[in-house]
Amino acid sequence: MRFEFATAEKIIFGPGTIREIIDVVPSLGKRCLIVAGRKAQRWSQLLDELTRRSIAITIFSVPKEPTTATVVRGVSMAREHGCDCVLALGGGSVIDTGKAVAALMTNTGELFDYLEVVGKAMPLTRPPAPYIAVPTTAGTGSEVTRNAVIISEEHGVKVSMRSPFLMPRLVVVDPDLTLSLPPEITASTGLDALTQLLESYVSGSANPLTDGICREGLTRAARSLRTAYEDGSNAAAREDMALASLFSGIALANAKLGAVHGFAAAAGGLCQAPHGLICACLLPHVTQMNVQALKDRNPASPALKRFDEAARIMTRRESARAEDAIVWIHGLCSRMKVPSLSSIGIDQGQFPAIVAHAQRASSMRGNPIVLTEDELREILERAS
Repeated sequence: MRFEFATAEKIIFGPGTIREIIDVVPSLGKRCLIVAGRKAQRWSQLLDELTRRSIAITIFSVPKEPTTATVVRGVSMAREHGCDCVLALGGGSVIDTGKAVAALMTNTGELFDYLEVVGKAMPLTRPPAPYIAVPTTAGTGSEVTRNAVIISEEHGVKVSMRSPFLMPRLVVVDPDLTLSLPPEITASTGLDALTQLLESYVSGSANPLTDGICREGLTRAARSLRTAYEDGSNAAAREDMALASLFSGIALANAKLGAVHGFAAAAGGLCQAPHGLICACLLPHVTQMNVQALKDRNPASPALKRFDEAARIMTRRESARAEDAIVWIHGLCSRMKVPSLSSIGIDQGQFPAIVAHAQRASSMRGNPIVLTEDELREILERAS
């Protein structure tokens, strides 16, 4: 057995840990680019304290999922203001933007030199500017992954900048920051985390370390996602989901994902829906197709036993099997009012392009079985 395992240089987890950033930033630089979402004023107290520590602050707002133009603007702003470190405070879009900007602050060339699929996929040669990631949603796990997902609007697809260098210098996960998340964002980000845990667990690249992380993450997500959705003020449920999200990012960075994320990379460039919502639309249908395809074409696959074990974890029933996991996921998605693909702007005329892009997506290589073109199209039809 051989495997590798990597994660962020340092992870701090716990309620109230956001304040620990104040002592860290001055050791990383003097002019900090703050990458934040629509409501940067949320961080006014934190930024005022950094200013009192003689840190010059430049704010870059990322109101939606990042495009290549977003990243280019962020790099330009960082250079214009002489920034020497980056602090990202937000969801996956904000954190991915921060990663890409920090990398391009120190590496020569253009963004497309480093992008997969639509660019040259050149390796980064220099460590990024010192980078701190603070997630405010419980879903993507982007704070501990080694890629930044960016939309190339001209190609109509999501692609990655990927490098071990993209791991942040420091990750601070404060579950209190998620207490204000509305139910619909709790649902989409939480189901993204659940997807990443399940896909990593059944991936052929899973290893003993990611197995333990996935089991723990699935346990916490299964018992707390619905509670967090229905009662956002439940601190215990929010803490469980913050851990599930963190674990999902660690797992996917060291195992692989699967067809849900292969589809999401393709579909995400064709509509304005958030990544997590696309994953939520697809999760029950991909799971159902994977289990059926494995039973039909590879019934001895160890992935089927892993689906059985995931079912026992999620349903908390020792007699549960893979089919019970499918029923449980369908029920959870229905309870949290997950919409169809058609209702978020994806129509059948786009299916051929989505299937073609998905088949080339790096995430698809982690799926426990190679799905046929007909099976991929059927998943999209069921999700519509």
